[in-house]
Amino acid sequence: MDSVVLRQDVQEKIKEIGETDILIGIPSYNNGKTIGHVVQAVQAGLNKYFPDKKSILVNSDGGSNDNTREIVDSTTIDNYRSILLSHRVKSFHKIVTPYHGLPGKGSAFRTIFEIADALKVKACAVVDSDLRSITPEWIDLLISPILDDGYDYVAPYYLRHKYDGTITNMIVYPLTSVLYGRKIRQPIGGDFGFSGSIASFYLKKDVWDTDVARYGIDIWMTTTAIANGFKICQSFLGAKIHDTKDPGTDLSSMLHQVCSSVFTLMDEYYDRWRDVKTVEDVPTFGFRYAVGLEPVNVNTDAMIEKFVLGVKQLGPLWEAFLPEGVIWFLTSMSENGKNKFRFPDEIWVETICNFALAYHQKVMHHEHIIKSLTPLYIGKVAAFVLETWEMSSGEVEERLESLCKVFMQFKDYLIERWQ
Repeated sequence: MDSVVLRQDVQEKIKEIGETDILIGIPSYNNGKTIGHVVQAVQAGLNKYFPDKKSILVNSDGGSNDNTREIVDSTTIDNYRSILLSHRVKSFHKIVTPYHGLPGKGSAFRTIFEIADALKVKACAVVDSDLRSITPEWIDLLISPILDDGYDYVAPYYLRHKYDGTITNMIVYPLTSVLYGRKIRQPIGGDFGFSGSIASFYLKKDVWDTDVARYGIDIWMTTTAIANGFKICQSFLGAKIHDTKDPGTDLSSMLHQVCSSVFTLMDEYYDRWRDVKTVEDVPTFGFRYAVGLEPVNVNTDAMIEKFVLGVKQLGPLWEAFLPEGVIWFLTSMSENGKNKFRFPDEIWVETICNFALAYHQKVMHHEHIIKSLTPLYIGKVAAFVLETWEMSSGEVEERLESLCKVFMQFKDYLIERWQ
């Protein structure tokens, strides 16, 4: 795949700018309705918190056919001058460019990494283009730990509705924490800070013609940073307001993408996670405060129906790699009504471990393994919602920490069967 920095217009811009202190990247695809607010927040944050730093905004676009790129190019912060306490004394630039290669967020990130490497940037951040809750303070919280405290990677820490981010809550957060021993609450959050040195490190990894370039870039970045010993932290950003979905609908594709990436990384970094016995907190920056959150609609009846249908249709496939006791329990669950629908953590974690083992051992085509997880995930989420409906968000967080402990209890089980 050709590098974007070889394009003449980008080369000329890089030569004009020279070395830069801060780069903020915004990947986009048809985000004309929301990206103007994101660009304004980025510019206000840079002007307010880093007026003495040379900075650049890079919009890495996936071929938008709306007005996304034009909005990025024309948006300014003239309406924000009243909030600024000091005037910018160093230059601010923009590069708006399409990315090349496989369609997906990973390819957009590669373009951002290439430009950061060419400009010898000290600190970078990437933020989603559809954010409605981003504020100028996000830029400070993602960049300052790198410039002031020497961190290489800053993960986001949001407050979210208790039923938003269920793939993170049920699988990615507990599994990643237990495997690699660092408690990153939002390992696939979408908005990250990182040093110029780790951007160069990412760029040299041989993943850009793989599925990472299509999807899975968020968990790949987080896991790669932890597993390779970079200095990591997280920053509290408040609420992440975006277009939420019913956890039982439209998530099968994301589940496939994320779990494929998590299981592939388990293969790559087995020697790193095998001997990890404890989970440590990571430093958290920012002032934690309560925020209002948008409701998330959950249709548990429809979710249970999908689970029951999945057990009926996929039971013979699961018999190739799930223990007999798990199969028996899942079958029993599918015969229970809503009032008795329970999915204990121990059964769920044993299930996830055996899916990871089947993926590692190539029991069948990877796509068949991962796609067959969807009805089980939906069933687990439905049971979790029914169990926690009356709980506060804080109580649900405590409940998720209990799930993490069960994952830790099964780690030896996973290691013993890995070889």
